[in-house]
Amino acid sequence: MDFLTNSTHLHIFSWVVGIILFLIAATQPLDSKVRKIMKMVLRVFYILIIITGLALFIKFMSGDAALYGVKFIFGIVVIGMMEMVLARQAKNKSAQLFWILFAIAVVITVGLGFHLPFGIKLF
Repeated sequence: MDFLTNSTHLHIFSWVVGIILFLIAATQPLDSKVRKIMKMVLRVFYILIIITGLALFIKFMSGDAALYGVKFIFGIVVIGMMEMVLARQAKNKSAQLFWILFAIAVVITVGLGFHLPFGIKLF
């Protein structure tokens, strides 16, 4: 299991691909076969994101457990908002609130990821 925590590359790759798949799925017509396939593949990436995130959380939580915990929770919120957007669209209901919550949660999660000790220092 060391390959999950040697670096953040697998985790970053999985959430970048997950967000791209989500955006593709969200823009497809509701009855599209591509949308259904994207949703299934996206759910596999949810699992990969959670597994890699949990492995990193367990390894590095001794550094700053509170912030790593907050980042983990916001990561789960991002996944939840992605599912809520897709579910609300499938029911032809407004998903605007969930898009906003998704964007806020992504900014907070990525910001915390860069801020934490194992993250990339941008500033």
